[in-house]
Amino acid sequence: MRIGLLGTGPWAGFVHAPALAAHPGAEFAGVWGRRPEAARELAEAHGVRAYGSVEELLADVDAVSIALPPEVQARYAVQAAEAGRHLLLDKPVAVTVADAAAVAGAVEERGLASVVFFTVRFGGEQAPWLAEQAAREDWFTARCEWIGAVFTTDSPYAASAWRREKGALWDVGPHALSVLLPVLGDVEKLTAAPGPGDTVHLVLRHAGGASSTVTLSLTAPPGAAVDGVAFELRGAGGVSAMPGRGEHPTAAFGRAVDALLAAADGGPAHPCDAAFGLRVVELLAEAERALTA
Repeated sequence: MRIGLLGTGPWAGFVHAPALAAHPGAEFAGVWGRRPEAARELAEAHGVRAYGSVEELLADVDAVSIALPPEVQARYAVQAAEAGRHLLLDKPVAVTVADAAAVAGAVEERGLASVVFFTVRFGGEQAPWLAEQAAREDWFTARCEWIGAVFTTDSPYAASAWRREKGALWDVGPHALSVLLPVLGDVEKLTAAPGPGDTVHLVLRHAGGASSTVTLSLTAPPGAAVDGVAFELRGAGGVSAMPGRGEHPTAAFGRAVDALLAAADGGPAHPCDAAFGLRVVELLAEAERALTA
């Protein structure tokens, strides 16, 4: 499968491009970006072509990997799907329900494969742990914390305009939902309350009967963000905590490429497809409305 990359930002250079270049089952075809100079630089680093337009790239590939801000991603994802290209998307799929629905609809209408890269869902230790927990039905409650210090450290994402505007709810909220939903079931009721900075607290009631709490932040003091990712389940059988993340995200992204290849080769839709991405955006939008109210 020939895969083209849309995007040239830190995440594209840090994860997408090196993972595509190293994947044995895919051919990294080239890069397009809104900044032509950055596209040329990233393409040269991996010995691939820098495309002058999205249309040129789409005409030359089987699939696209998109590393663009979410308010931009949806438009190009729909364009790629309308051209018949499979989609490897980043989270969140979009920042409005309408845009996320347009992506999911375009994929379904054309029978395309799609995968949304929720990092933990493709983690080497986390993915099998999540599958094991999802097979159990005795969960009582869960606690999920995703606490970062993106804007108070030298993080490469500190200059991200969309993260500053949308905050932790839309940046790390998708990760939290991506691990809660497959284990505890869909969300039937959601409430939200703001904390300091962009901190958000969610309380969720799940279809399986369990409840969960979620704490999200990108603006925590650096000391508070140490070991800032935690997911703990409590049930009749005791307590289970998600293993820590110990590998580079390119490894997880490689598994996301594997999932796209399998789905495009006639396999079943992946659980983290565009339809799941839409459901996550629906819940984020609901939480945002609760915060505004």
